[in-house]
Amino acid sequence: MDRPRIYVDFNEMIAEDLVLLSQEDTKQDSDGNVVLLCEGKMIDIFMDDTNEPGEKDNLMASGTVEANTTGLFPVCKWNCRIDANGIRHESE
Repeated sequence: MDRPRIYVDFNEMIAEDLVLLSQEDTKQDSDGNVVLLCEGKMIDIFMDDTNEPGEKDNLMASGTVEANTTGLFPVCKWNCRIDANGIRHESE
């Protein structure tokens, strides 16, 4: 089964491999499906971006949902821990 693909803002990184994900227990994926977030859930995340010629080339990563226990941005309930492949462009 494919992992849900969820939009994030990579400008909201709170560690080198950790990005804010959601204030709520659900998030809509790129297909419009409602995804229930829970500890350990594997997801793909993305953000709109373009390459140098101005063509669409989204940033993307894969990772695991985890509760926001960092003490930072307490309004955010869930984060995504990005795997060792890091953030890359879809064309890579």
